[in-house]
Amino acid sequence: MTETSLKLDRVSKAFGTVKVLHDIDLDVQKGEFVVFVGPSGCGKSTLLRVIAGLEDATSGTVEIAGQRVNTVPPAKRGIAMVFQSYALYPHLNVADNMTLGLKQEGASKSMITERLAEAVRILNLDPYLIRRPAELSGGQRQRVAIGRAIVRQPQLFLFDEPLSNLDAALRMNTRIEIAQLHRTLGTTMIYVTHDQTEAMTLADRIVVLRDGRVEQVGSPMELYNNPANRFVAGFLGAPAMNFLTPPDDAPDGAELGIRPEDLRLDPEGALQGTVTHVERLGGDTNIVVQTRPEEMATIRVFGQHPARVGDTVGLAYDPAKSFLFAPDGRRLR
Repeated sequence: MTETSLKLDRVSKAFGTVKVLHDIDLDVQKGEFVVFVGPSGCGKSTLLRVIAGLEDATSGTVEIAGQRVNTVPPAKRGIAMVFQSYALYPHLNVADNMTLGLKQEGASKSMITERLAEAVRILNLDPYLIRRPAELSGGQRQRVAIGRAIVRQPQLFLFDEPLSNLDAALRMNTRIEIAQLHRTLGTTMIYVTHDQTEAMTLADRIVVLRDGRVEQVGSPMELYNNPANRFVAGFLGAPAMNFLTPPDDAPDGAELGIRPEDLRLDPEGALQGTVTHVERLGGDTNIVVQTRPEEMATIRVFGQHPARVGDTVGLAYDPAKSFLFAPDGRRLR
């Protein structure tokens, strides 16, 4: 029988008269890596703070490891949180930053030594133990913040946009480290991000949020290949899905959704247009084509392509790999 690490039952949150979370239901199984993703203001960080106990749910129930924790303070919930801002004490060295929480809880010296050594081994932090945060790079500080969470040995790791302050190369490296950490520890992890690439590459399951509501929950490929609606279809994927004028037999106001990799250049294609922009990425080429006065389509071509701005091209697609969305965003097929 699968053990549930986190259960949310009709969780809502309001600040005064403004409701920011609406009846959120979610079960997270032990050992899962679940990512909350959505645009700025969708409620993902607020939901994480409600789970952590940093905000009180206005209504609904939060359970961690089978225990209702609505009135339990954060320190007693069996969670550890990693913030975007690192939240390290500047006057303490790495070792003291990582173990301060254990010392405040009255842990024995032997336990502190053992847990610190394990976290240092996992994160390769041994060369930095006597340095202060100001002497570390952004990536190293984030690893210290993660190490501080590891020594707590929590039932639930909560990550709040932990990579936002890192440059692109460091984001990728740290993303790999977090994935390896999850495989090593096997602990349940909840991760908040606005970056769909992080969501797609890290998650066992993704929770897509919009305006405080859950739009869809599923594995990355389930959501990519079978989006519930136009919002999910457009949010996941880079370049984003194309939304085009559908064939004449479609309902008025409907949109045809086609992913860039499912469009192909074909002189005899049903769509015709003019190349307005070309992105040459080396391994891929993204070609932007104006198909109507107010309509653009992006084609993703594997490898290098000689397309030039101003070229007239035809586009073709397999109808079986397209989607049809109603004017209100519902998926029709």
